[in-house]
Amino acid sequence: MSTTTTRGVARPASAKASPARPRRGLRGSSTFNFWLFTSPFLIGLTVFVYVPIGWSLWLSFFEARFTVTPSKFVGFDNYWQMLQDSKFTGSLVTFTVFAAFIVPATWALSLGLALLVNRLRFMKAFFRSVFFLPTACSYVAAALVWKMSMFSGVRFGLMNTILGWFGVENIAWLANPDPPWYWLVIVTLRLWLQAGFYMILFLAALQNIPPELYEAAAIDGAKPGWQTFRYITLPQLRATSTAVILLLVIAAYQAFDEFYNLLAKTTWGRPPLVELYYTALGESQDYGEGSAGAVILTLLILIVTLAQGKFLGFGRGDDK
Repeated sequence: MSTTTTRGVARPASAKASPARPRRGLRGSSTFNFWLFTSPFLIGLTVFVYVPIGWSLWLSFFEARFTVTPSKFVGFDNYWQMLQDSKFTGSLVTFTVFAAFIVPATWALSLGLALLVNRLRFMKAFFRSVFFLPTACSYVAAALVWKMSMFSGVRFGLMNTILGWFGVENIAWLANPDPPWYWLVIVTLRLWLQAGFYMILFLAALQNIPPELYEAAAIDGAKPGWQTFRYITLPQLRATSTAVILLLVIAAYQAFDEFYNLLAKTTWGRPPLVELYYTALGESQDYGEGSAGAVILTLLILIVTLAQGKFLGFGRGDDK
């Protein structure tokens, strides 16, 4: 043992600390931790999403009535039958128009709410929670409230009560397709349900805009209000606006709950998913044609989404 001398006193040298051994084996690796935490999600995603999608695509090429294990291959006949079905194609056209209206309306309303909440000096958290609260409401429960209380066809409905104060007779909001008052019910319901969620997205984006930009604009003579909104705020929100619009388009074509609960079993005003529901689970229970219709709807959503992403510049850098 080596020794060291301090003022003539011999002392043993301190032993060097041995470096810690790296943990070996699968448990000490990041790979094991990754699969440990993601495997439940991946298993659920595979079983409940990917397998049904693959099975639906496979069924679309077979004759599948009252069974999900067919054996007769029909090729693209199911697709041809669905494209000849006037109810299904009419629902696609109708909801393309519906998406063209509800998407910009929801975008403008959610952005307007975000701008108002962002400018508040007090009770900002309260108003943010109030506008976001409808997002937590079930679409089924909200549809029943709109149907039985807000837009009830009898004189006790809230809207008919308000109109009665001005001498307007009761309106059957959901019972008559001519005039199509049911669109007013559905549009107001959807705006109330989803505007708060997208308001939070815009609010987060507004809070990330550097205040130095507004200060520099003020020094350059830009007037607060429309000029700063057009040339500073709106360009800074381009990425968020693009994401919001894409999400709104997908949600518009996937509408189901409110239409099914508001219009019940009427033959008008059905969205594509309701038509597919009656095709696959109705009296005929044609899973082949229902699956083909689902694939057509998916392709339509994909085409519209890619076209809007291309037009809005989704994925491009800020300098382009």
